[in-house]
Amino acid sequence: MHEILRHLPEGARVLDLGSSRGSFDASRYPVSLVRVDLEVPSDRQRDGFVCADAAALPFATASFDAIISNHSLEHFERLDKALEEMGRVVKPSGAMFIAVPDASTLADHLYRWLGRGGGHVNAFRSRDDLIALIEGHTRMRFVAGRTLRTSLAILNRKNQSGRIQRKLLLLGGGSETLLVLWSAIARFLDRRLSTRLSVYGWALYFGEIGEEVDRGTWSNVCVRCGAGYSSAWLENTGRARSGYTCPGCGAWNIFTRDW
Repeated sequence: MHEILRHLPEGARVLDLGSSRGSFDASRYPVSLVRVDLEVPSDRQRDGFVCADAAALPFATASFDAIISNHSLEHFERLDKALEEMGRVVKPSGAMFIAVPDASTLADHLYRWLGRGGGHVNAFRSRDDLIALIEGHTRMRFVAGRTLRTSLAILNRKNQSGRIQRKLLLLGGGSETLLVLWSAIARFLDRRLSTRLSVYGWALYFGEIGEEVDRGTWSNVCVRCGAGYSSAWLENTGRARSGYTCPGCGAWNIFTRDW
């Protein structure tokens, strides 16, 4: 999404759709941010927040320079209408970032199993079909995409409060150390045997982005916060050795080169 955000002019209007707490650090960009969700955040997080249904957005036509939909389409009950609304409120010269899980992956199966569906009412299994669906309803042109990998950070005990689910006990109890090992093994098998153990979903870009999007798959995903980094960036910034410390949350991860 940052490929879009860093090219927006000061004061540009950005719609962060379906993320009550925000999909990115708004202080990094001089934009006018509006967050929309049906789930109302805490009082400290209500600045710029509008409680609304994505299928009935309370905004004028062509009122946003960019839309960020970060892992929200899978939750929309009226998906077709929500996509039409996104296409209506974004400017013809604007851009959209959309990230979704691939419903055929291990990661999504685990998420649905642990969360009794986890609120995922839409299952996307074909990237091409999804792109065609988005283009058809929004009239925005697809320009680039990348495959997303996972570290199964959703299982990390440090991201949870209260008692551990019994289901989670069957998966190592959410041990961060075990997740670090699993992530390394999954990436090794994916690389050597062409499995998809570490695959999570897709990041898709539509409209006017402002720069060439890196279409490569980033294999280094933090086991605690889930942030992904390209191996080239980790190496060029001196962070990568046999492992790296996540710049976002400080968790230690095993390093692998992208392929």
